[in-house]
Parts: sequence; structure tokens; C-alpha cells
Amino acid sequence: MKKLFLLDGMALIYRAHFALSKNPRFTSGGLNTSAVMGFTNTLLDVLRKEKPTHMAVVFDTDAPTERHTDFTDYKAHRQAMPEDLSAALPYVIKVILGFNIPVITSDGYEADDIIGTLAKKAEQKGYQVYCMTPDKDFAQLVSDNIFIYKPSRMGSDIEIMGVKEVKAKWEVDDVCQVIDILGLWGDAVDNIPGIPGVGEKTAKSLIKQYGSVENIIKNSHELKGKLRENVEKFADQGLLSKKLATILLDAPVELDEQGLEICAPSKDLLEPLFAELEFRTLGRRVFGDDFSVTELKAVGVQTDLFGNPTATGRTTLTVDVSDIATSDIPQAGKTIENTPHEYHLADTAEKRQELINLLKQQESFCFDTETTGTDANYCELVGLSFAVKAGEAWYVPVPADQQETKAIVNEFKGVFEDENIGKIGHNIKFDMLMLKWYDVQLKGKVFDTMLAHYVLDPDTRHNMDILSENYLGYKPVSITSLIGPKGKGQLSMRDVEIEKIKDYAAEDADVTLQLRNVFETKLKEVEAEKLIHEIEHPLIYVLADMEFEGVRIDKDTLSDFSGQLEKDIIQLEKTVYEKAGLRFNIASPKQLGEVLFEKLMLDPKAKKTKTGQYQTGEDVLLALANKSDIVRDILDFRQLQKLKSTYVDALPLMINAKTGRVHTSYNQAVAATGRLSSNNPNLQNIPIKTEKGREVRKAFIPRDSDHTLISADYSQIELRLIAEISKDENMMNAFTNNLDIHTATAANVYGVKLEEVDSTMRRNAKAVNFGIIYGQSAFGLSQSLGIPRKEAADIIEQYFNQFPGIKRYMSDTMNFARENGYVQTLMGRRRYLRDINSANATVRSFAERNAINAPIQGSAADMIKIAMINIHRELKASGLKGKMTMQVHDELVFDVPHNEVELIKPIIEHNMKTAIKTEVPIMVEIGTGFNWLEAH
Repeated sequence: MKKLFLLDGMALIYRAHFALSKNPRFTSGGLNTSAVMGFTNTLLDVLRKEKPTHMAVVFDTDAPTERHTDFTDYKAHRQAMPEDLSAALPYVIKVILGFNIPVITSDGYEADDIIGTLAKKAEQKGYQVYCMTPDKDFAQLVSDNIFIYKPSRMGSDIEIMGVKEVKAKWEVDDVCQVIDILGLWGDAVDNIPGIPGVGEKTAKSLIKQYGSVENIIKNSHELKGKLRENVEKFADQGLLSKKLATILLDAPVELDEQGLEICAPSKDLLEPLFAELEFRTLGRRVFGDDFSVTELKAVGVQTDLFGNPTATGRTTLTVDVSDIATSDIPQAGKTIENTPHEYHLADTAEKRQELINLLKQQESFCFDTETTGTDANYCELVGLSFAVKAGEAWYVPVPADQQETKAIVNEFKGVFEDENIGKIGHNIKFDMLMLKWYDVQLKGKVFDTMLAHYVLDPDTRHNMDILSENYLGYKPVSITSLIGPKGKGQLSMRDVEIEKIKDYAAEDADVTLQLRNVFETKLKEVEAEKLIHEIEHPLIYVLADMEFEGVRIDKDTLSDFSGQLEKDIIQLEKTVYEKAGLRFNIASPKQLGEVLFEKLMLDPKAKKTKTGQYQTGEDVLLALANKSDIVRDILDFRQLQKLKSTYVDALPLMINAKTGRVHTSYNQAVAATGRLSSNNPNLQNIPIKTEKGREVRKAFIPRDSDHTLISADYSQIELRLIAEISKDENMMNAFTNNLDIHTATAANVYGVKLEEVDSTMRRNAKAVNFGIIYGQSAFGLSQSLGIPRKEAADIIEQYFNQFPGIKRYMSDTMNFARENGYVQTLMGRRRYLRDINSANATVRSFAERNAINAPIQGSAADMIKIAMINIHRELKASGLKGKMTMQVHDELVFDVPHNEVELIKPIIEHNMKTAIKTEVPIMVEIGTGFNWLEAH
């Protein structure tokens, strides 16, 4: 069958751009490639999964259409295109051309009209047509051979809508009636007015009864009250809205079957384009593992006389792209093959001693460890590499025998533990941990290139290979070229011949050293030296000690809890079966969907996936929870299953056989706010809000019966910091007088005495206190509290009247961000906000929320990091045996001997309170116990 895909270009590009708005992708030159990457991935998925025979991408032009003539305000309220998207658009066009897919436009006609015209023409010629768009208006085009194809997003499956699905969703007898519903309802995005007072529900009801807008107007005397008045008063507006919503089927475009036929992509166009966009993974996906961003950047692009990239394939175009040709990239494509270097193999005692003598003479040296794996607590050392100047490095191999390895590593113990020699590395915490397992304690000042780049540019990736390509124009040897791709067939570094390992390992040390030289200068330029040298780098030692120490887990407690959860899960299963009237697999989305939506009929408009089964994701079930208690039971069933599998059953499997303890890994360079995260296990996600979730904390226990856990938690640290930063008098007074901040806020907002504040007032005030930090609007507050928007707006207005310093902080911070492009914490940690001056209100408001929140969250992150450094330092200096074992959000957990509890508690409290000097008093809640839950 001939299969034509018609892509609504701009809608898909917008969708791709905003899908990655919270985690955008940037090139080293600062180009936001989110839209290009998202669109390209979507295109590749469609080509691979759906195997269309024909395809085109359709765009609007700037020329006015008949709709603008009929209604001058048509699309008048459209927000300006985000600047990043505008800059990316030419690259999307280039991608389309590179895949040899025609781009179609026609002045005076929208993309909808062109797609509609081509779809109907193709249908007549025996094609199965898929209109690929998230736009609801296309429902009017659907027929037996024309479908809407909604691409997947945020983990959801694709959705294909035919006649049956459109009729069910829109509650119509004929798909053409979709136009009538749109005419009545209007469209805020396109500024189609519709008839006032008629929303989606009323529109569907009216069309069900009367069939068309014209018939509703004709029979308006049958309507009642305000609805009748509006229909009669705005009849012409309703008819105009219907016309504006109608997709035209007579656009002046021909169905060029040969031009639309799918053919091979143009490698000559796409390879240099992917290199310019730094699409490493996409490049390998399309062109294979040999694809190289760095090498292609060096080659540049061959163009014709008009500056267009030349290509061997055909392109059928109706747009001029001469002004968006790919330009040459004046950047060297350096590799180990074409760059002078001296990499030495130190594989004898004499050569190692010669290297050690050299290292002893240095102010600092760079080093790296080669290992059998990526978890420092499980893997073994394969070798060490060192560099002291650019272009020269050494590799020291070690044998599989661990005692021999330990002896070789200890030859370097003197230089590693020399506090007067600085150490340089990339993710040096890993190397520090590896050395600990061989009885070597790294000492001295450290410089971590991963953390340096994180401080400079927290929102992008910090992988050494990428940094090398971006900052040095040098592509390092790929690890997969040595041990192969991930999977069962992947080798260990021990299996690789020594010469290959030597070059790979020595190059790592060499590149890292060169990156240090680049980043040192850049850190000075942005005044980040204090942040990196006094917080991030010293914290590495703290985290390495915590990870090495680990935490004891009570397997018996978890085993008992697992058994109890199993009983609860079985009981919930029985309850669900009784309410459903049959037995089925609750964990099967297919069977669950059939029970909920066919047998129980909980939602007649339930959506289906491409495979024809009903959607039963958490968001779908939460929306139905108030309609049926069986849905609440199913949600509880899922929650207990997840708790059991993710934590209760998984934690014992994470116990290290060598230590009998669980060793999490802290991530210092992930969260852009400066917050720490952790994995294996993810301590931050251990449940705390539900009673059964909290039970997991019971399993975290002291090392033995002679030890106790201490938990120290900052009290409302972010609210205290917003008071400190804003200097708001009322909020500062509340904290200074040790008042409950939410009660004090409620008293101010509602104008009552403290003792007159009731639970509802306090609840509302609490929501505002925390919501303000995240830039919450009146609409957001109304949704979270379940109150009218007007009431929410009044609460916020009164809040700002009573706390003018908060309002001033928000205004001043956003003004600073607009002028400087970033905001910063009390310690100078910057968050860059490239969209703060965007003409697009949606994009700009997201940046504004970050501007308000980042200094507060970031200062809280800095504060607990400084506290950790100072506590760690004092515990060591005092010779105490108590250890810091966990950091979770604003909480620190310690494992201490009973006789040290009263000695260590004041050390913890003092250092947490004084980490950053503030006028607002910082409160710390400290508890002790024989498990984490009891201590917390």
C-alpha cells in the first residue's frame, strides 16, 4: 500500500523545542539544538517504525491568508517565536533537505490547508494518508484512509486517530461536525472567538442535538437564558468562527508522487550538519560508529556558487534556503593519529621510580585510574596514568593479582599523600575511592575538570570526551574502540593489549591536564574561583569518605517488611477482583484497560495507544480516582509493588560483599541548582510522605550495638534564606521571634491575631510561602488549594502587601537577570538564564521562575555543602570516631559511638547553623535513634 506521511512542520518543531525546555541541548557555541534534535528523532522514528513510501513536511509562510482578510484579529494574540527556536529553524530545514524530503509551502495558505488538499488528493489515488500533527483541528480531515498521527511525547505512546476514534472523542456522528464544534467553542491559540459562554462540553451537546452551527442558530428559540442570548447576539461571529476553523481543500499544490517518494538521505549534507550541531549519538545512529563530530568539523562543507550545500540526492523544494546554508567550521579536527604526543609505558620498577621522582618535583600533576568497571566499590585497578605537561604522559600497568597491584600502587603512596602537591583529575572522586581500596589516601588540593565545567556551565554535559572536542578541538580515543559497545560481548580493560591501553589512558591524563589549563582562566573570568576551591573541591574529600564508609542495612527488617507488603498486595488484589467481578492481571495494562473502560465503563472517552489498548498510566488513573474506589485500590496496589521492588527487595541486593554495607554514589555535577543527588541507591527518592514508605528508613541502622544514628535536619531552610536574601522585615521578625512561619504568614495575610489563625488559613499560607519560591501564579495556587482563582489572587496580593520585601526581591532579581543574563547565590554560584529576555511569554516566564528560585535553592545547597566540609574537618581534627554517612535533601545522617553522641551533636549543630553568616536565625533539628526513622 502507498503510505503518505504529511508532517505539520511548525507544530512538530514547537513540540520538540518545548519537550526539552527543562533540559535543553546546547552546542559548545551556545546554539540551542533542542528543536532540531527532537524533530530529527521524531523523523527517524517514523521512517523506521512506519516505513512510509511517501513524505513531505509542510510549513506556513508569512503571507496573509483569506482568514486574515475575513478576520483581522486572526492569530493576533500568538506569542512571538522563542529566540532559540527561531535560530534553530534553519537547521531543521537543512535536516529535512538532508533526508531528501520535500518542504512544501504556498503563499496565502496555511500548512493545514496544504496538508488537507494533499491528503484528499492522495486518498483519491489510493494512498493511506497520515497527517502527523498534535493539532486537534485536523480531526475534520479524517476518513477511511486519512488518519491523524500524534507522535509520542514524554514517554507516552504514539496515537493514531481514525473515523471511529474522532467520533468517540468529539462525540459526533460525522467527522465534519468537528468544524461546527470548533466554530462554537473557538480557539484561544488562533484567536478564533467562537460564541461567548460556549465551551467544549456545551458545544458538543449542542451539535449532538442540532447537528450544525447553522441549525443551532435557526433553532435558537429553543435554547434558554444566557445561552440563547449569546447564540442570537453572536450568530454571525459563530458562522465566521466556523469558516476560520475550516481547513481548505483547494490549495494550489499538486500531488507530485515521484517528488514525494522516500529515498536515501544525503550523507554529504547530513554528516557535516550533524557535526556542526554536535549530534554525536544521532550521527552514530544514522551513519554508524565511525561518525566523528571533531573530524567533520575540520573538513567543512562543500557548497555551490550560491552558498548552498551540494548533494548527490534530489530535493523537491518550494522554499528558498540559500540564506541558511551550512557554513565552514574553522576548527581543527585533532586526534591521537594527527597530534604530536609522547606517551610512555612505565612497566618496570626502574621506570616507575623515574616517574615518581619526576612527580615529586611538581607543584601538581594530573592522574587517572583505569579499572575493570565503573563502580569504585566493586571494580579492580588495571593501571594508572599521569601527566605533568601537555602532550606527554605515562601509563603504569598493574597485574590482576591484587597483592602485587597493591604493592605497585603503594610505590606512589608518597606522592599521592603529599599535601604539598596538587592533584588534577576528571571526576577525581572516583579515582580517590579506587586508591582508598589500595590503602592510599589522596591528599593535597585537588582540581576536578568535571566540577570546573559544572560551575562554569551547570546546564550542559560534563563528559571529558565532549569537553575535549568542544574546548580543545581534540577527539579522544573512544572507549568502545577498545572494549566494544555495551552489552554481553563487551570486554574488560584487562582484555585489551597493553599498547592500546597505554595510548588511551595516557591520553586521558593529557587531555584532562589541558582542560584544567583552559578552565582555570574561565573560572577567573566569571569570579567562580572561591566557589570551586572553597566548596566544590573540598567537598570531594567529604563525599569520598561517606561513599567509602557506606551505611549498614538491616536485611531482616526489610525481609519482614517485604512479607507484610506481599500480604497487603495480595489483599488489594482480592479487593480489586471483588469490585471488578472477575480475576485478571492488574499489572497488565491491556487487561486493566479492558476491565476499567469496557466492563466498568469508567470513561467513555478513554484514549488508546497505537496497539489498540487503553492508556492506564498513573496520570490517567489519578484523574479517575475520585470516580471509583477500585481505581484508588489499583493505585495503592501499584504503589506497594513499586515500594517492594524498588526499595524493600532491592536494597539487600546492593550490599557490598566486601564490607557488608550499602555504598551510594553522590553526584556533584548533575542538578543545575547545586543540590547533590545520589544513585545506587537513590537516597533522595526513598519515600517519606506515606506511612509505609517511611518504614524503609527503619532498615538503615548503626554499624553495631555500640553505635547510634544522629539525624540533623535544617528547619525550613529555603524560607529562612528567602527572608535573609530579601530582608523582608515581617518575615525576618517571624523567624527572629521563633514563630511558626506559616501561622505568622496567615496572621499577616488575613489580618488576624496569631491565636485566631485556623487550620485552613495556615494551610493556605503554607502553600503561598512555598509557592512563591517557585513563582506560583494565582491559577497554580487555586489548583493546589482547590479554591477559586479570585480568592487565590486576593491571597497573593495580600501576601505581597504584608511582605513587600519578597515582592522587591522578585522584582530586583528579575531585573538583575535581564541585565546580566544570570542570577547567583549568596556564595556566587551562577545560574545562567538565556531566555530571561525572550519575546515569548511562556519561555520567558519559565526563566523568570528559575531566576526567583535559583538563588534560594542554590544558597541552601551551598549552605549544607559548607556545613559538611566543616563538620568533616572538625571530626577528623578532634580524633572522634563518628562518621557522616548520608546526605538527603537538607538532612545529614551520622553513625557515632554512644559515648560520642553528646560530643558530636554540638559540632554538627554549630557548623550547620554557621555555614553561611546570616541575620535570620538558622534552626537545626537533631534526633538520635537505633534506626534512621527513629532518629529523624
